[in-house]
Amino acid sequence: MALTCYIIDDEPPAIKVLEHYIRQSSQLKLLGSSTDAIRGMEAVQEQRPELLFLDINMPRLSGIGLVKALPHPPAVIFTTAYPEYALEGFELEAVDYLLKPVSFERFLKAVNKAQRLAAAPEPHDTPSFLLLQADRKLYRVPLAEIRYLEAYGDYVKVHTDGQLFVPKTTLNQLEEELPADAFLRIHRSYLAALSRIRYLEANFVVIGEEKLPVGRSYREEVLRRLQEKG
Repeated sequence: MALTCYIIDDEPPAIKVLEHYIRQSSQLKLLGSSTDAIRGMEAVQEQRPELLFLDINMPRLSGIGLVKALPHPPAVIFTTAYPEYALEGFELEAVDYLLKPVSFERFLKAVNKAQRLAAAPEPHDTPSFLLLQADRKLYRVPLAEIRYLEAYGDYVKVHTDGQLFVPKTTLNQLEEELPADAFLRIHRSYLAALSRIRYLEANFVVIGEEKLPVGRSYREEVLRRLQEKG
């Protein structure tokens, strides 16, 4: 089912680009747009879109301020020419952050993420994302996109569907932050998303096309959890 959406951006050319992209996507239904943040906020409260494409740097009211002012904000995809605003955008639990000029490929990736989140909402008491600090940035990584985690010296490699993150932390610390029913320790150096394991073969599990080692002391638990999953 298509998500209803609305655009707020003080630059008409930026709105035109998004409108063009939305017309090409069967996943979205555009309810309207506004170049004025205040009027746009009023329209959002009245029309209640499921997804909001929102510029951050606008006169009178910023996109950040707009989201904070809404009592029940919809899912938000921020769009801006200023990457320094990304951290605050992610802290507001935005679906994604698009840097202008926005390419159609990057737009589709953000929309697909919004669709996944809308189709499979997490319980309110269960985190749906993992905050990772890497490359001097704070990333909000959806748990649904994480394939496995790998110890890497003083760092951890977090393998996701579209990107590799290498935060300076320990595998044990991230294991404590992840839901135990969704992630499984398979080796002292590997933590895998249970739903991503295709099968167990000898002393390996297969995720996608990759084989990951299963430690001898972990094998029995891995087998039990896979049987429960089946």
